[in-house]
Amino acid sequence: MRRPTPRTAGLVVAAAGSIVGSLLVGSAAPALAHGDSGGRHDQTLTPRTQFVMAADGSSGATEGGAGIPNIDSVKKTIAAYYGDPGTGLANRTASPYITEMQHLASDIRAGLQARYDAAVAAGKKPALVFDADDTTLWTYDMEVADMKFVFNPTRQDYWVQNKLFPATPSMVSLVNDAQAMGFTVFGLTGRGAAQKDATIGNLKDVGYNAFTPDTYFTKWAGSTPPAYITCATAKCTTVEYKAGTRKHIEQDLGYDIVLNVGDQWSDLQGGYADTAVKLPNPTYYLPSPNLPGVDEPELAPRTQFTMAPDGSSGRTESGEGIPNIDSVKKTIATYYGDPGTGLANRTSSPYVSELAALEQRNTQRLESECRQGVRKGTKPAVVFDADDTTLWTYDMEVADMKFVFNPTRQDYWVQNKLFPATPGMPSLVKAVADSGCAVIGLTGRNTGQRTATLANLHEQGYPQFTGDLYFTKWKSSETPPAYMQGHCKAYPTCTTIEYKSTTRAHLEQDLGYDVVANFGDQFSDLVGGSADRAVKLPNPTYYLP
Repeated sequence: MRRPTPRTAGLVVAAAGSIVGSLLVGSAAPALAHGDSGGRHDQTLTPRTQFVMAADGSSGATEGGAGIPNIDSVKKTIAAYYGDPGTGLANRTASPYITEMQHLASDIRAGLQARYDAAVAAGKKPALVFDADDTTLWTYDMEVADMKFVFNPTRQDYWVQNKLFPATPSMVSLVNDAQAMGFTVFGLTGRGAAQKDATIGNLKDVGYNAFTPDTYFTKWAGSTPPAYITCATAKCTTVEYKAGTRKHIEQDLGYDIVLNVGDQWSDLQGGYADTAVKLPNPTYYLPSPNLPGVDEPELAPRTQFTMAPDGSSGRTESGEGIPNIDSVKKTIATYYGDPGTGLANRTSSPYVSELAALEQRNTQRLESECRQGVRKGTKPAVVFDADDTTLWTYDMEVADMKFVFNPTRQDYWVQNKLFPATPGMPSLVKAVADSGCAVIGLTGRNTGQRTATLANLHEQGYPQFTGDLYFTKWKSSETPPAYMQGHCKAYPTCTTIEYKSTTRAHLEQDLGYDVVANFGDQFSDLVGGSADRAVKLPNPTYYLP
């Protein structure tokens, strides 16, 4: 009887790319020279590029905020990998993903005839097993353009029943060639029985010849599994279903599964195949416990990643080398103490603890700097960003927007003053003001949101912010302040860095303040100088370069 684990030597995985160790970075950035508008100091104000992340989200309990892959950067990296220009639609002819799939299909094809001949020589009936989604049918356009990485079963069923999926690159010819060699080709998918006919129809429409109702397995309807499936509880796991079905194909139907191909590790775990082939897919993650007593350490996701913040790593890293977006979401949830509701724990979480430590490190130093500035008559000031520096947006970003920014919903939250204070920051701001520093607000929110933002701040314990020292960005229909002229390459349109660094320069050069510290959650809040030092607050929930 075959052991229920694939031979390690038979595992084929998408090229892993480079694996590097983690780089730990402190929460507060090194100091910027006073009045410096750039140069070597700004080179330290750059995001992390090396990450350690467990697939189950548990790293959110141990990695600091800077050590969690930023979800916006992950989306850009995935887009680059699939050749998506920003529309949510993959390039169907040329992309790093297509190139990787071509190489994988070529490697598989090169060994097929020998595998077939060996099985026949041993008196066996050779068979191949293929998953559906992102193994034979390509879901990227649905996942991104339609669902925006937020799974919707109603929309998924619409795509299935209307047979809208294109073929996964390189797989049609591979499957058809395998059938022509003499392999029996089985389909094994987590799609439900009500989607079986449409799935087989979709496969036929895009060119597959091998899949038939008799050789295509979908999840059963109702609560009673087929007699050949054994599950530990009433609800079967993916591995119990798929490994049990492969066991049925081999032991009851008499086939030898020489190759099992899937895009999820749960497609492959549990054995009953000579070789497991993992196809790349960073767009979702469907984990499942393995069978009791089965240990397959080779069938596990990557935990170390290299990712540039601008998404360019999608052109150089393999699919397995890109942080899976579902794992990133789980890691972020753990970090914020979110139990899965999209709502952060406001009293206890790794995020709250990290902020408390950052605030403790900075408060005493700021008090000293402010008092010293008062004694010297330098008009000391501290500049604070709004979102995720003084006001906390997590619940809006996740529970409401589900990581898909919506300006209408954002304005609703702003105008209704719904944001809680960023944990611990009211105390820090009070300490700054009590020590003699001017408290200055500098946000990318627009002038139409200024009054509501100040009111929200006051309601959340920040009476120190005043209208005369609270700077918001002008609307596109408005003229920028006079001090902005000559400081924007595309004036009157100004980048975040142009706007914020020039405003800080205005504070120092025109209004006579000495900005002793500049607080922000985005690097673009901090780059550009005109502050003695910059303090970066953690925020993996969005990235504004």
